[in-house]
Amino acid sequence: MESDWKRFRDMVPKLRERYLAERNSRIVALLSRPGKNETERFWDAMEVMEREAKILQQCLDGHSRSSMQRYMLTMIGAGMLMKADMEGFSEELRRQLSFAFEK
Repeated sequence: MESDWKRFRDMVPKLRERYLAERNSRIVALLSRPGKNETERFWDAMEVMEREAKILQQCLDGHSRSSMQRYMLTMIGAGMLMKADMEGFSEELRRQLSFAFEK
């Protein structure tokens, strides 16, 4: 539905920022982890950042109306899109994606 597409398109920046706020907190914790030297902290954080960059690309690059559900499933799997975020979407779309929240 057109209204689902508009809602999704408009909420993507908010989803991204919420996701990154949580992930950035984890990276900060890695960079200040006691018991590791600066080199270990750097490489630990770099590894997580590279993994997160791939997730962001999979979830955020190339949205289109025709691929919206696929992107939403990817976002659900990554923890970027939560069940509560589905409020306001059509009943049909919520039903079609409901299985993804059960995992």
